[in-house]
Order: sequence, then structure tokens, then C-alpha cells
Amino acid sequence: MKRILIYTSIIILTSLSFWGCKSTSSKATYNSDEEIYLNGLRLFQEKEYKEATSMFDLLLIQYPASKYADDAQYYMAEINFVNEEYILAAFNYNKLLRNYSASDYSKIAMYKSALCYFMLSPEFERDQHYTNEAIKAFRDFQALYPSDSLSNEASQKIMTLREKLANRDYFTAELYRKLDSPLSSVIYYNEVISKYNDTKFYEPAFYGKIETLYEIKKFEQVKALIPIFKTTFPNGKYLDKVLEIEKEIQN
Repeated sequence: MKRILIYTSIIILTSLSFWGCKSTSSKATYNSDEEIYLNGLRLFQEKEYKEATSMFDLLLIQYPASKYADDAQYYMAEINFVNEEYILAAFNYNKLLRNYSASDYSKIAMYKSALCYFMLSPEFERDQHYTNEAIKAFRDFQALYPSDSLSNEASQKIMTLREKLANRDYFTAELYRKLDSPLSSVIYYNEVISKYNDTKFYEPAFYGKIETLYEIKKFEQVKALIPIFKTTFPNGKYLDKVLEIEKEIQN
């Protein structure tokens, strides 16, 4: 019986010792900002993102003036981006731009902030707040870095976003036509014509406007638009239909 009690005591003491060591290691102390940063970077590279975020957050709290502070801020944003937390990522990229404007990460942070809004841009039927935010952010980037290779990528992204906005207005114009509200449809065709003449919706919107005005017998307006259409789209997809409308009016 005594021997059993001794063995039991040994097992309990060993267990307490094990858990005590484990608890101590989970609350490791660091002697410098560099040590914290390097540990956080290692965790980031190992894709231990939660632990890496804790390290970078610790560095920013304990050493806000550290030479590694902008690194920590950048990698926190990168972790958000990798995890597809785009709103939080944009916040952290912009925080880097505000707090560490001279950082070597400024250019890429500015671009990736715009990229976050691009990723948040929804389908054309939904509210386009983030679409407009992305366009503005990409253009701000281009204004600061006009010759950078990323500026060309920004142009492509802007074009994609503009196509989406044009699609939204064109879709709305077509919807009003189906709802038998031609004047409202003309308003949205005009939005496409005036704002998005570099998109694939420019010609169909122009034709849609001509056809709608013809249907409601606004012949003088149609006659004024047809020469512009023929000059603008000499080989256009809708040219034959416009010529038919022109012929009908003349007859």
C-alpha cells in the first residue's frame, strides 16, 4: 500500500512539473524588439498566422518606435490579406501609410490597399461602394507612382471595375425599358454614354437610346443622334439597325 502511494505521488509531481513547464513556455519573455520581430517573421513564414499576429501586435505595443514597427504593421496586413479579411487588411495597410509614411513598404501597401477594395467589389447588381473606392485608390496610386509596373496593373483593374459600373447602368436602362418607363431608361443610357465610353457597353447604350427615342416618337432627337452614331461606330454591331431606323424616319 505504501509503495502504491509513493508511485502515485511521483506520477502527480511529474504531471505538475510537465504542465508547469508547458505553461512557462507559452508565456515566453523576449529581451528585445528584434527578438520579437524575428520570432513573428518565423511564425509568418511557417504560416502560423495567429501566433505571428500576436508577436507583431506585441512588438507594436511594447516598442511603438522600433525600427521593426513598420515591418510588423505590414505583416499584420499581409496576414489579413492571406486570410481574405480584406476590410481589416485595407485598414492595416492604410494604418501603415498613416503611421510610417517613409516606410519601404509604402508603395506596396498603397497598391494592396486598393487591391483589397477590388476584392471586395461585388457583382454589378449590388451596391458599388467598394468598386468606387477601389477605382479611387488605384488612381491615387497611379498619381504617386505613374511609371511603376504596378501602375499598368492598376489600369487593368480600373478597366475591369469601370466595365462593372457601366454594366450596372446599362442593366438598369434595359430594366426600365421592360417596365415601360422609356424616359428613365434614356437617363441611364446617357449615364453609360457620358461616363463609360471606353467600355463595351458604350455602343449598345447609344443604340438603346436611339431605339427608345424612336419608339416614343422623338424623331428629331433620333435624327440628331444617328449621324453621331455612324461616325462613332462606322463598323458597329448595331449599325444596320440604326440605318433601318433612319430609313423609317425618312419615309
